[in-house]
Amino acid sequence: MTSTASFNEPIGFIGGGNMASAIIGGLIRQGLAPSQIRVVEPFESTRTALVAQHGVVAQAAAGEFLQDTALVVWAVKPQMFTEAAAPVQPFTSNAVHLSVMAGIRSGSIAAACGTERIVRCMPNTPALVGRGMTALFARAGLQEADRARAEQVIRTTGDALWVAQEEQLDAVTALSGSGPAYVFYFLEAMQQAGEQMGLSASQARQLAVGTFDGASALAGASSEPLSVLRERVTSKGGTTYAALTSMESSGMKDAFIRAMQAARQRAVELGDEFGR
Repeated sequence: MTSTASFNEPIGFIGGGNMASAIIGGLIRQGLAPSQIRVVEPFESTRTALVAQHGVVAQAAAGEFLQDTALVVWAVKPQMFTEAAAPVQPFTSNAVHLSVMAGIRSGSIAAACGTERIVRCMPNTPALVGRGMTALFARAGLQEADRARAEQVIRTTGDALWVAQEEQLDAVTALSGSGPAYVFYFLEAMQQAGEQMGLSASQARQLAVGTFDGASALAGASSEPLSVLRERVTSKGGTTYAALTSMESSGMKDAFIRAMQAARQRAVELGDEFGR
């Protein structure tokens, strides 16, 4: 991927919260000058923090300072999108629009922004530490250069992949968008169990987090099926076998799959709600 320093045009952000700040930080680390980043953020405290942390140009409302932006990142709360889009639209009709908003479908974004140059994506919170996983979807007819520019911006926060159908983003939301919460939930349980078995809270947490990190790295470095990696740790009659047998008997895997299906269904419902 080409360095972000190759961008000659400014990049705009509508909304300056955590996800916007993560992307802005990634862009600056990869060479984009802070003066090339234009942010619309109505909340003074958030705006002041952005300027102090990153040195970007930030205003309370949309205006001509967005006129020459080549790409605009939408990072407002979904319920605020319609209200936020109206004053932005006159200044950004020539830009590529990249949405990190949950639930707002690309058709609604296209209608509000007056352009079909829309990329919608679903990031997750590890983007805050440069370890995000993001899926992107581009509306039909988007030029390859526009796709590459959007991906280039997102990759400043971690890894990325493209999906062919927008509906797949609902599955992405359930899997990786909400996924960090599942990991934290499991880590909580591991820490609690460790404490109950005599470890200190700090010891149990370090062991749990380190194990997740290492196992994820091992899975990422291997091309073998996850089931094979699991089986290699599981000797019949051993400690891991005892733990996994207990999980299976309690129906943990089926419950987890049902939970993810519930997350996907809620993503569909939110899309219907915000798309009205």
